[in-house]
Amino acid sequence: MNIVADTNVLVAGLLTPFGVCSEIVRMISSGELTLSFDARILTEYSEVLRRQKFGFEEEKIAALLDYIVDQGHSVAPSPLIDSLPDADDEPFLEVALAGQSKCLVTGNQKHFSAALCQGARVFSPKDFLIFYKKQRAAMKRTKKRPGHSLRQKR
Repeated sequence: MNIVADTNVLVAGLLTPFGVCSEIVRMISSGELTLSFDARILTEYSEVLRRQKFGFEEEKIAALLDYIVDQGHSVAPSPLIDSLPDADDEPFLEVALAGQSKCLVTGNQKHFSAALCQGARVFSPKDFLIFYKKQRAAMKRTKKRPGHSLRQKR
């Protein structure tokens, strides 16, 4: 599934290894989820993850960013028609819309009012995992349904 993850999701996932956000980070790292991004988002990821207050190891940050670039979906979005309350959030919504991402996952849902999101689905990390697991379960049920036989009865 193709998603956009706000920087706060990556930070929380790396800081709390057994939390909801860490499950999303593991799903990204395993290839179960694909991140959509543009240069602005990648720059924000890099700058925020390298803040000394978090204490992340440089080589681990570099490996994560390399993985995102290599396995992610780079997007060239158009600007939003209407501004969001926090202009720093705009690249995430722009990429979600341009990259046809299934979801934007953020810890700041209040910054993304439905009226401004042009149909993009914005989830908290917890709500995203619930949504994702329901989607997977529905896909499994669909795959398990017996197909119709094309053979004619004799």
